[in-house]
Amino acid sequence: MSKRERNVHLNVFVRIAGHHAAGWKHPDAEPHRDLDIDKYVELAQLAERGLLDSLFTADNYSGTGRRLEPFTLLSALAAVTKHIGLIGTVSTTYNDPFHVARKFSSLDFISKGRAGWNIVTGHSPGDGDNITRWGGYPEPEKRYEIGDEFVEVTKQLWDSWDEDGGIGAGDEYDLRVNHRNIHEIDFSGQYYKVKGPLNIPRPPQGYPVLVQAGSSENGKELAAKHAEVIFTAQQTLGAAREFYTDVKSRLAKYGRHPDELVIMPGLGAIVGETEAEARDIENELFSLLNLEHALKMASRFFAVDLSAYSLDDPVPIDKVKPEDKSKLGGITSRREVVLDAVRREKTTIRQFINRSAGGHGHVTFTGSYMQVADFIETWLRERGADGFNLLPQVVPNNLEVFINKVIPELQNRGIYRTAYEGSTLRENLGLARPENKNKGIWSARHQFPQSSVAEAAH
Repeated sequence: MSKRERNVHLNVFVRIAGHHAAGWKHPDAEPHRDLDIDKYVELAQLAERGLLDSLFTADNYSGTGRRLEPFTLLSALAAVTKHIGLIGTVSTTYNDPFHVARKFSSLDFISKGRAGWNIVTGHSPGDGDNITRWGGYPEPEKRYEIGDEFVEVTKQLWDSWDEDGGIGAGDEYDLRVNHRNIHEIDFSGQYYKVKGPLNIPRPPQGYPVLVQAGSSENGKELAAKHAEVIFTAQQTLGAAREFYTDVKSRLAKYGRHPDELVIMPGLGAIVGETEAEARDIENELFSLLNLEHALKMASRFFAVDLSAYSLDDPVPIDKVKPEDKSKLGGITSRREVVLDAVRREKTTIRQFINRSAGGHGHVTFTGSYMQVADFIETWLRERGADGFNLLPQVVPNNLEVFINKVIPELQNRGIYRTAYEGSTLRENLGLARPENKNKGIWSARHQFPQSSVAEAAH
């Protein structure tokens, strides 16, 4: 039995308003603190107390939601934490490889090796309305072509410095960097032309941990080629096992081993001392929902209005309408995940609304802390997951209960750490530090000119 089978990895998806659609209405919620750094510090330190691998913040470039920019936020959290990984979302469609490589290198140095990049190709057509680079919102195929090339450029930029960071004896310019250890990459592709090198040394982790969050066919292929962690949405164990096997089997063609990818489905757990207590919390959150709006949103999947049915009627899966990607935004794979769970489990409309409200496409589970631990252990043992991306329903209560109750039970079962294994996110995830791919193959013509180093220093 491998280490990956025995130990579950946990990340928390930070959302101050909570992940339940009505979580922000809960009496204990503090949604007004979504721009308050002190609140993020509290959550980061709470997650670190629970020995979680990492925390993750999402991002997009449109809409009216209040959201701090990831690099700024994660750099601030790096200063008040010591162990927990810091993962930020950055789109490959609306950024530049040089800037992203530089910023993640900086975050990795600031955090002493705890940075992670959640690679996304886009979120919604609205992003394209605000950023004119591509003249709109590219189709999925093009976005993934851009994303693949984008990641390749950033990797080469991280590898443009030798492992010693370019530090060397001063020369006639009295510099602290040795230009012989810094190299141009001369990348020329379909979408990007980048000379390099990067103007900061190779990150402490070699690369920040590369995370991918798409579950479409293109997303799975991008993950197999580049990703080391994948945040996926799977609502049933059967679907999770199929996804797990599918993605892991794709790694071989890229010369990779299955253990080089950690698969972490999202989990919106409601935890109580007993199942009855957890159900009371679930019912309270359901009562806070705007049911009319929830039914309207859920009806988008169907050719009928769900409000015309009883909440205890089965979901009319036979009334599914043709997919309308324009209404579902950029996460085109999420629709099938949601509908697949309905087909497999024959859920009622009430259950469907509850799951949609609590997990926005991810699996939800309501039960005692023992039952939640059973759920996690089953998915781990049955190869449906290597860990979970936690989606606290109400913040911070839901996360506190999970850490105070579920974590000790997982430790008792021998499937969760009792201390951090290392000092970097890679070490704690059991991932190897990537070698510099360009080591030993640079030619003299690729060396960064001495004069350019001098100019950069001034």
